[in-house]
Amino acid sequence: MRPLTEEETRVMFEKIAKYIGENLQLLVDRPDGTYCFRLHNDRVYYVSEKIMKLAANISGDKLVSLGTCFGKFTKTHKFRLHVTALDYLAPYAKVCGVVSSATGDEIKNE
Repeated sequence: MRPLTEEETRVMFEKIAKYIGENLQLLVDRPDGTYCFRLHNDRVYYVSEKIMKLAANISGDKLVSLGTCFGKFTKTHKFRLHVTALDYLAPYAKVCGVVSSATGDEIKNE
C-alpha cells in the first residue's frame, strides 16, 4: 500500500470535486482524525492515519484491503468511483437531484 503520486491525486481529486466541490478539504481533515488515500492493486482506499499506522506491520502481498475503497484506476489511468464511497461523499454533496417515481417531479437539495 503506497501513497498516491501527484498525477493520481490530481485525477482522483478532480473526479471527487465534481460531486462535492470545495468540500474536498473536509473529507481529508475530519474532526475525528486525519484521513488519507492510499493505493493498493490499482484501487484507492480511504483510511484513517491511526489505522494505517497499525497496518504497517502487515506485508503488502498479504494485505487484502484497508479502509474503504473509494474507486479504482483503469488501464487508461482514469479514475472510477465505487458505490462504497457514497456514504462518505453524500454529506458534502453540492446538489442532490432525486426524481419522484410517482409524480415525475424533480426534487433538488441545494
